[in-house]
Amino acid sequence: MLQAEQSSGDRVRFHRLKRREFISLLGAGAAWPLAARAQQLPLPVVGFINGGSADGSAPFVTAFRKGLNETGHVEGQNLIVEYHWLEGQYQRLPSRRVTVIATPGFTAGAQAAKAATTTIPIAFGIGEDPVKLGLVASLARPGGNATGINVFLSELVAKRLGLLHDLVPKAVRIAVLVNPANVPTAEATLRDIPEAARAIGSQIQILNASTSREIDAAFATFARERPDALFVASDTFFTSRRVQLATLATRYVVPMTSAVREITDAGGLMSYGTDLSDMFRQVGVYTGQILKGAKPADLPVLQSGKFEFVINLQTARVLGLEVPNALQLLADEVIE
Repeated sequence: MLQAEQSSGDRVRFHRLKRREFISLLGAGAAWPLAARAQQLPLPVVGFINGGSADGSAPFVTAFRKGLNETGHVEGQNLIVEYHWLEGQYQRLPSRRVTVIATPGFTAGAQAAKAATTTIPIAFGIGEDPVKLGLVASLARPGGNATGINVFLSELVAKRLGLLHDLVPKAVRIAVLVNPANVPTAEATLRDIPEAARAIGSQIQILNASTSREIDAAFATFARERPDALFVASDTFFTSRRVQLATLATRYVVPMTSAVREITDAGGLMSYGTDLSDMFRQVGVYTGQILKGAKPADLPVLQSGKFEFVINLQTARVLGLEVPNALQLLADEVIE
């Protein structure tokens, strides 16, 4: 039987991004004045750092470029974007001197960048409170070299688990998949989900995955454990592996909930969260504004106010689930 974890230390082994590692990988760029960098580089360079993989992130790159275009910036014409895909291994960091650091969907990267430099501007997109994380002094007045958008992914853990319970009321044993390398999001999930599970009378088991192979291994345990449902923690790497997750959930006949609709579009059962593509677009807009001279300290942190509840009715049929009409009416979209 699945058992709730007893200790956060036992549940997850975190790989923390270290300030000195980030500084060494960025090189002297962390301390370069903007004027000096401009003399070295024919075009400004944006360091785009993301925890996912390139092959699963094309729509988000498109959204980021759209945001840049809205501010008059075209990649390859008046700026260079260097993309760094960490593929779930968040301790890997890029080695390049850049004009702006963009970290959409990568909280750990935003934290590492903030710890490493007080001069290079940072445009972030995160699911946690940036004030609590020390990224900004306040939402209205960031007051430093970082700003961006908060999409509230961590705050929605209890809501998402409750919707899963409404959709699959007989689900008592729930597996929770987290990426231990994504420290802030994993910690937030492990902090909030035990209480949320107790409120609906569920038991949980924490499963860790930071690579595609580890995702396969986590699902392989389902053959033995037979959980009633799967709760996928918010994580950019998981989003980039959405086809793998959806395929495995179908193979093991496990109802799966996630924080982003992209996983539901790929075949997951349901999702509840904010518009991830719009977050990437907004990070692109802020990156472009910074390149035009805006200071992060003067750009307020934006907060996503739109939440989407999406149900994949086709997946529900495959899993033998009947979706109540009340939930279908509540959903923002029902995928036939």
